[in-house]
Amino acid sequence: MVPILLVLLLALLLFGAGFAVKALWWIAVAVLVVWLLGFVMRGPSAAGGRGRWYRW
Repeated sequence: MVPILLVLLLALLLFGAGFAVKALWWIAVAVLVVWLLGFVMRGPSAAGGRGRWYRW
């Protein structure tokens, strides 16, 4: 009985890890899209011709 429970627990952990990795990929794609939009639609800065929409 214990080996069956261990296999089921391992399968549950691997399924959860796969779901988390897939969710992280979607989050990474969303961040990339937001970064690209900010890069394209940035305005000129007050000091010069090249502006940045981020602070770092």
